[in-house]
Amino acid sequence: METVADAFKGLAATVNSRSPQVTVRQFSDACSLFSGLFGILDTSFKFAKMDYVSKLNDLASASRSISTLEEMIDKDIEAGCVKKYGSHTRNLLKVKQGLEMIKVLCEELLATEGDDSLKVAAIKAYNQVLFPHHQYNIQKACATGLNSLPSKSLVLLLLGVAEETINVHLQTYVTASTPVIAYLDKLFLSKNLGID
Repeated sequence: METVADAFKGLAATVNSRSPQVTVRQFSDACSLFSGLFGILDTSFKFAKMDYVSKLNDLASASRSISTLEEMIDKDIEAGCVKKYGSHTRNLLKVKQGLEMIKVLCEELLATEGDDSLKVAAIKAYNQVLFPHHQYNIQKACATGLNSLPSKSLVLLLLGVAEETINVHLQTYVTASTPVIAYLDKLFLSKNLGID
């Protein structure tokens, strides 16, 4: 989680600069660091991991020929495919929603205690951020996965980190991801695309 937090501190520094230009590569590289965490929760998040990784793979592939996130969106707008399933822009929106869910999850983990807090926090984060965007069959699959989450203590054991240490990294991610998510929202809204 420390690597993720550091990567998002770098993204936050970029979006907080005088002329923020986030490269597709920097963004996809930072977001890809979550894949390792999905591995620990593989059984519970198998579907989410597959969906998230496929969208990140698309963004990583786009980074070979497109420099910035803004340029990527502009190219999709020009091609008339911005809202089509599988477009780079739609995949960026879905990854942004994933980042928002992770942010809420981290906030909830920091605010709650106890071994069941991971499940409670994950359910709250999913319901707040992703549930409204999913169809019924995906909602049911996610509910099943969330209810099978391991205990917080088991996850900490698998990560090999103390709770106090992980809390520092969770807070760093929350702080750093806030301006990154705001930047993405502003980018979508500046193109009259909305953030849903």
